[in-house]
Amino acid sequence: MTKPDILLIGSYPDWDMEGLRAGYTLHTEPGPGIRALAMKGHWQMDGAFMDRLPDLGLIANFGVGYDAIDIAAATERGIKVTNTPDVLTDDVADLAVGMLIAATRHIPQADAYVRAGRWAADGDYPLLRKVTGKRAGIFGLGRIGRAIADRLAAFHMPISYYSRAPKETPAGWTHYADPVALAAEVDYLVVALAGGPETAGLVSREVIAALGPKAMLVNISRGSTVDEGALLEALESGALGSAALDVFASEPDLDSRFLDLENVLLQPHQASATVETRQAMGQLQRDNMAAFFADKPLLTPVN
Repeated sequence: MTKPDILLIGSYPDWDMEGLRAGYTLHTEPGPGIRALAMKGHWQMDGAFMDRLPDLGLIANFGVGYDAIDIAAATERGIKVTNTPDVLTDDVADLAVGMLIAATRHIPQADAYVRAGRWAADGDYPLLRKVTGKRAGIFGLGRIGRAIADRLAAFHMPISYYSRAPKETPAGWTHYADPVALAAEVDYLVVALAGGPETAGLVSREVIAALGPKAMLVNISRGSTVDEGALLEALESGALGSAALDVFASEPDLDSRFLDLENVLLQPHQASATVETRQAMGQLQRDNMAAFFADKPLLTPVN
């Protein structure tokens, strides 16, 4: 039986390649006859590229974010798009909370303090601030934002959130339609927005200024959601207390000014990077392709 032809974009580990080779004839260059595209990484997928695949019917994205794909162009051409939500929610939420605690309690710095022999030489590490009971703001209460909020609620944090419309939430959670007003009321602002033009720069200079010199910004969404120039200025001047960042405007070549700051925790866009979750993401990507070629409903359609 002839295997369907698919275009493979991105670097896949062996466990994914095994399943892909078993089910499909793999191509690395676009052309006619290719019905599906398996995409991993933040490749810019625009209409011009889609036009190089005249028989394309599906773009199966590896990841929950699909801002690199021109969804309108795909829809116009009758191309379906899928992503891999849900399976990565817990890992992303776990890292967001871990970053928040690590940055507040200086876990990386205190580790370095001990390793350098300074505990014995200089005495106890300086006192820091408490995490439990602080006010948390969630910027975007989708799947991941809700999972983060649920975790922070266990730290007895009052939960406030920004979204275009109120969500169904536990009693006592506060909705804000104005992001600046939300920022002014919280100690931690965790950004969990989807990427794309609609959310670009939504964490604006005004939002960052409203947080103030004792607050922290945590970003596990996309670098594009934050005015990065304003963020750097606020961190350098002390207008913003601190930040914990897994994403940046220009990855992996982030602005070198971040490297000189002691009040920011940096991570290499690795929120979903566990073996279990990456295997589940690959499986869901393949399951969407299998459904497409079997003419069955897609599991996680975007358009």
